[in-house]
Amino acid sequence: MTKIKDIINYLETIAPLGYQENYDNAGLITGRKDENVTGILICLDALEGVIEEAIQKKCNLVIAHHPIIFKGLKKINGKNYVERTIIKAIKHDIAIYASHTNLDHVHVGVNRKIAEKIGLIDWKILAPRADTLRKLVTFVPEANSKEVLAALNQAGAGQIGNYKNCSFRVTGTGTFEPNEAANPHIGARNQPEEVAENRIEMIFPAVKGPEVMQALKNSHPYEEVGYYLQNVENQNQEVGAGMIGRLEKPMEVKKFMTHVKERMQLSCIRHTRIVNQKIGKVAVCGGSGSFLLPKALRQGADAYISADFKYHEFFDAEDKLIIMDIGHYESEVFTKELIYEIISKKFTNIAIDFTEQITNPISYY
Repeated sequence: MTKIKDIINYLETIAPLGYQENYDNAGLITGRKDENVTGILICLDALEGVIEEAIQKKCNLVIAHHPIIFKGLKKINGKNYVERTIIKAIKHDIAIYASHTNLDHVHVGVNRKIAEKIGLIDWKILAPRADTLRKLVTFVPEANSKEVLAALNQAGAGQIGNYKNCSFRVTGTGTFEPNEAANPHIGARNQPEEVAENRIEMIFPAVKGPEVMQALKNSHPYEEVGYYLQNVENQNQEVGAGMIGRLEKPMEVKKFMTHVKERMQLSCIRHTRIVNQKIGKVAVCGGSGSFLLPKALRQGADAYISADFKYHEFFDAEDKLIIMDIGHYESEVFTKELIYEIISKKFTNIAIDFTEQITNPISYY
């Protein structure tokens, strides 16, 4: 039987919790990881009606984009929708899991889904993060270098953009002298030793640190493994906020707006005045994305599609691009499809369903 922890562990290989913003609360919110999965219900917001639907459909795992709990709860007595949802979930053994800004920040996540929906190509992260990479330096006997490199690659080290198995090696001489308590792979106790070694350097995602270090220690022949780790300030091109790409062929502005409405299933778009005759380069960010407007401007976007712009923030476009505010729910609703695609490719023996609840709190007249 597939357990809840199996689903969670797989989701977190795609969108590690370490990539969420520090204000966020992604992860398992209610429930126990060791329970067997009876069914999965996917939603944007795990509200009380969604939990009731999960009960009726015999789904004991609800996977949401937005965490139902953002702030700490001092009492849970049903006085508001958050507390009522939590009470109902716990009472009926429903696990609630949220994949939020961590899923926003990966290159195969929420923003790529938007880019695909509106037909962007040559996309890349709009604001790559600079705090997610580490460098490993270790020293390995020449004869064992390929084995150690293979293990480190398997654990996730050496991936740079579209290139894998990346490393740097230089040969030098390692010196050491085992003491009486040592059990040396090379050399003898109380005897100075010199060994031709490779200095190996590799980049890896910080979230994969435990796996990489375990792979190093398991594959390295020495009793005492020599290594050191460094924080790397390089931007990680596969982790960050927003996305930018281009249309295969530029489109006239109003035609592009109609195209976006059709592809994103919108009733309306709030936008700044039309300043470009054609749209070619487009930046996107699911949810509240006004903070990325300077990035979209600097990278020469003709349009920026996001949500939750305040009145005065529209002025910040400075007539250099068109802001298209499509609504928070509307910009992220296809995240349900994304979560389904991720899970269904891996787990083919579990019933997975989309909620029938429309959890958008905003209506249009």
